[in-house]
Amino acid sequence: MADHSPAEDDFPELNPALVERLSGMNDDEAAQRTSALRAGLSDYDLDDEDLEVLDAASEDPDAIYYLPALPVLAIVGRPNVGKSALVNRIIGRREAVVEDTPGVTRDRVNYKAEWTNRHFTIVDTGGWEPDAKGIDASVAAQAEIAIDLADAVLFVVDATVGPTSTDEHVVRMLRATKKPVILVANKVDDIHQESDAAALWSLGLGQPWPASAVHGRGVADLLDHVLTVLPEISTVAKEEVGGPRRVAILGRPNVGKSSLLNKTAGEERVVVNELAGTTRDPVDEQIELGGKFWRFVDTAGIRRRVALAQGADFYATLRTSAALEKAEVAVVIFDVSQALSVQDLKIVDLVLESGRALVLAFNKWDLLDDERRDLLEREIDKDLSHVAWAPRVNISAKTGRHMEKLVPALELALESWDTRVPTGKFNALLAELTQEHPHPLRGGKQPRILFGTQASSRPPTFVLFTTGFLDPQYRRFITRRLREIFGFEGTPIQVNMRVREKRKRK
Repeated sequence: MADHSPAEDDFPELNPALVERLSGMNDDEAAQRTSALRAGLSDYDLDDEDLEVLDAASEDPDAIYYLPALPVLAIVGRPNVGKSALVNRIIGRREAVVEDTPGVTRDRVNYKAEWTNRHFTIVDTGGWEPDAKGIDASVAAQAEIAIDLADAVLFVVDATVGPTSTDEHVVRMLRATKKPVILVANKVDDIHQESDAAALWSLGLGQPWPASAVHGRGVADLLDHVLTVLPEISTVAKEEVGGPRRVAILGRPNVGKSSLLNKTAGEERVVVNELAGTTRDPVDEQIELGGKFWRFVDTAGIRRRVALAQGADFYATLRTSAALEKAEVAVVIFDVSQALSVQDLKIVDLVLESGRALVLAFNKWDLLDDERRDLLEREIDKDLSHVAWAPRVNISAKTGRHMEKLVPALELALESWDTRVPTGKFNALLAELTQEHPHPLRGGKQPRILFGTQASSRPPTFVLFTTGFLDPQYRRFITRRLREIFGFEGTPIQVNMRVREKRKRK
């Protein structure tokens, strides 16, 4: 659960004595508290994943721990070939997969899946626009993003229709990649339709796997095969360690991304190329700023091609998502001469969903008059209150004014993103909070927090073992206290729950 603004929550102000008690706790005391609470969990039913989380518990505030990067399986295909049904079949539940309607902008949606005790991530790639003008460009762009960010690709074709010109366009691009591609012949509902699947050998992608996403026929065999090509740990989603920190500069068109990149890199270096027909920007740029080297990741990703007459939002989302996949911290740029837009807020939400550190940069500050400044502050209070924790810099990318403030903001956000709270101190905080403000009763019972630990950093992710579901408002209360006591300026915080029942006595 990513945190949101707690402004509406009626919780007491932070007691300074609590901060003093936590800061005064020595290592031995923290370790004893952890050990005692951890022992109490033996009375509860825990699964293997619970034990992995507990094993990651640490007293070392400098420890940076990543959960293993799950392998990524992208599902691509035309609208109406059964991608959504296949996703639902694989993850074992019906999810609201957004319909593939022409003109509808769609984000990539990630789902966690499991098959024979192997866990992986499914990326459902929708949003293709099946209009004659833009189909080639749209399909190619979506497929490129899917392949770049996946370990393997499921290419779904409607066996009852057979290969179309759109399918063949995707195949030409898939053949050139080094990623494993599994061809799924969907809608093969019975043995009489097996010949429809066999006809797809002509696509040149190897064996078509006949399946019926709706009825489940053949899906088990398909998944068995998928596991033979997926790595145990993702080769694309794993974290890079060391080297310059990776920064994505994001924002809607014309807010000043190009100016900022050029100012930081030096005017002679062209970082963003808007030539018509160019599909990709230059590779990542290494830049010296504030006496340190930084890597500015490719923030453009896929460019909107000339053939596509619409779908700018769709491409903006793809570019943003692609940049965030490679970045550690995002700088979201706003043009202060214009009102905050829905697109601005959507980009901020994409950063929150990605779990990356966040800096807000308000560009063209030198153009503000007093009236617009007052209006802007009201817009920020109203629309950006849920990221009030993010460092904010007011700059002019064109003139270079206040650019020196960018580096301290980046460093602060990354330091928070890396932060780890010792398990003993976290549990001491939880004990104080539940005593100070107990969770309200649910169905006549009061949920208890049995144990808490920080499962990982980058972003800080906390797991609470509880006897019942905690209200979102109460989790926001815990998140707020974490920020007040440990800082976490510039990073989202995730607070997850594991509700566990007491082991039955035999």
